[in-house]
Amino acid sequence: MRIGLIGTGNVARALAAGWQAAGHDVVLGSRSPKERGETQELGGFTVVGLREAAGHGDVLVNATPGTASMGVLHEIGAAALAGKVLVDIGVGFTGGMELSHPNYSLGEEIQAAFPDVAVVKTLATVDSVVMKDPGSLEEEGTIFLSGDDAAAKQTTRQLLSDLGWADASQLDLGGIRTARGQEHAAYLFMGVAEAIGAYGFSFKVVRPRAA
Repeated sequence: MRIGLIGTGNVARALAAGWQAAGHDVVLGSRSPKERGETQELGGFTVVGLREAAGHGDVLVNATPGTASMGVLHEIGAAALAGKVLVDIGVGFTGGMELSHPNYSLGEEIQAAFPDVAVVKTLATVDSVVMKDPGSLEEEGTIFLSGDDAAAKQTTRQLLSDLGWADASQLDLGGIRTARGQEHAAYLFMGVAEAIGAYGFSFKVVRPRAA
């Protein structure tokens, strides 16, 4: 599968490494590819312009900070994004460490602004290491999916499987409105990280015992 990752930070590079190892064709999209070296590889991955990354990918991945995501996507343009599956990972924090989307979610905002894009929210509740290597944990946690398009979610499930997330650990929460739960869990994530002194953990849904 051809994957265009929008962003060049730790999250983008971690996911690119995981998907490249699984045999996918990945590029990283940057606002300033020439500064990074368009023909030069960044961490082993080719960096191209934002629209070039969008054109490359059958699937696009928003790996930008949540406060910058809408500006970046508008820069790419609706025409270049139309018909794509967009896996959204972003969570926005203000300078005061408050959520930038307190009453809704970035995933919802993207879907409303780009109705011809199939947005799937996932991987928003783990850090970049666990995203691409769930086996780094003592036991596998739960990873969540939110989105309105069933086919797009199936594609995303396969990409999660390629990173090592077992099918049984992938929990479909429902439509894109449920992305609020994933993003707003950031407060809990930060609290747990401070309590245990580490970011490499995952939440897990433990189901009730059978009657």
